[in-house]
Amino acid sequence: MLRAIVFIGLLGASSLRADVPLAQMPLLPEEVLAASEEHFPSILKALAQRQAAVGRVTESLGAFDLVFGADGFDRVDGFYDGTAVGGKVIKPLRPLGAKLYGEYSLSNGDFPIYEDQYFTNNGGTAKLGVLFSVFRDRDIDARRFGQIDAELALQQAELDVLLTKVGVQQRALAAYWRWVAAGQELAVYDNLLRIALERETGLEREVSSGRRAAIFITENRQNITRRQTLMTAARRDFEVAANQLAFYLRDETGEPLTPDVQRLPAETQFGVLPPVPTEASLNVPALLEQRPELRILQTGAERALQKIALSENELKPRLDLNLEIAEGFGSIGEGGASRDGTDAIVGFTFTVPLERRQAKGKITQARAELESLRQEQRRLEDQVEIELRNILLELDTARELMELAKQDVELSETMRQAEVRRFEQGASDFFLVNIREETAADARVRFYNAYQRTRVAQANFDAATVNLSRLGIDEAF
Repeated sequence: MLRAIVFIGLLGASSLRADVPLAQMPLLPEEVLAASEEHFPSILKALAQRQAAVGRVTESLGAFDLVFGADGFDRVDGFYDGTAVGGKVIKPLRPLGAKLYGEYSLSNGDFPIYEDQYFTNNGGTAKLGVLFSVFRDRDIDARRFGQIDAELALQQAELDVLLTKVGVQQRALAAYWRWVAAGQELAVYDNLLRIALERETGLEREVSSGRRAAIFITENRQNITRRQTLMTAARRDFEVAANQLAFYLRDETGEPLTPDVQRLPAETQFGVLPPVPTEASLNVPALLEQRPELRILQTGAERALQKIALSENELKPRLDLNLEIAEGFGSIGEGGASRDGTDAIVGFTFTVPLERRQAKGKITQARAELESLRQEQRRLEDQVEIELRNILLELDTARELMELAKQDVELSETMRQAEVRRFEQGASDFFLVNIREETAADARVRFYNAYQRTRVAQANFDAATVNLSRLGIDEAF
């Protein structure tokens, strides 16, 4: 009966529920990172927001689109019979806030004196001109600001994608190594329980032959119960870790995949840990330049500077110059010879803002925003620098503790084997054998936990230094 109960427990441990058919290959971190980068909702959300920013850049370029317009009229009744039609093409340019335009008009009939401008030659009149700014809108205007701001916003969106990916991949690696450590702990207690079960058969034969007292069977069954308890707790921890890993491990449709115990990698597949860098080898200024959150703030500061430039532009007087050439075509029309020939025209428009409170208020707001961003950047730089040192310290300590745990495993295993040999030779008792076995098992569990902490510390360090290759992030995203 006892063996049946234990068998059911072991069966449950080796056949955890999964939402999809299990793959045959061991689950490695590269597979988890690839799945989370491609399908994790937070990353997909950031990518969608970046695509929206791309759309806003395209929208801002629309301010420089070529524009065509036409108008005309025809008098259907009255003393005058003039008819006019015209078309105009305007192309905004970036330098000097200029606009290039071309115009063609054609009229027929007679117009009153107050509509004298409609007269053309019989072949019409063509005009070509350019309008540009001398002071206000020369260096920046609403159109150019809109394009620059949209492009900077796109840079921020791309950096936000990178920031999101770094955070997701860091957490995915942490979840993966928790799952691996929980699986190894499950295997340790599974093996510990199997030893007790196999020993029970031998003890029953020895008790039957009179070589040992019946109390040894009772003690072994007590060990089985205790190890079953450890096994049950380890199975729970493994299932929890598997569910947490499923949050990042997803199928082609983006649905979470719960990894089965059969997908646990062997220790030989864990990979080699990279060497721990020294604090002196860290180029902190260069690392700060790579941090996406700092680059987002820097880009935000650039946007604030553009707002200041636009507001300062509104304080300037406006002096717009207009250069135009007009040419009449065909025979002289009813407007007379004054419409014939080529005209070269120079014009200007001059305005001066007086109170300018709106522009001054915008400048004050933009400068305050810029100062706020600079202080936030300073705070974040200090915070990141401290975090880097602490993460490096944690990584170095985790490596050292892992090596100590490894030594503990080797020593406790040596003691266990020696105690088993002494027990088989009759020089030890059952109590000491159980103590050595459980001590060796606990040492191995501590090693896997230390290994997990080392791997998590390495993932934290890779995220802090934005090591895209170790985080499984495509650098050309």
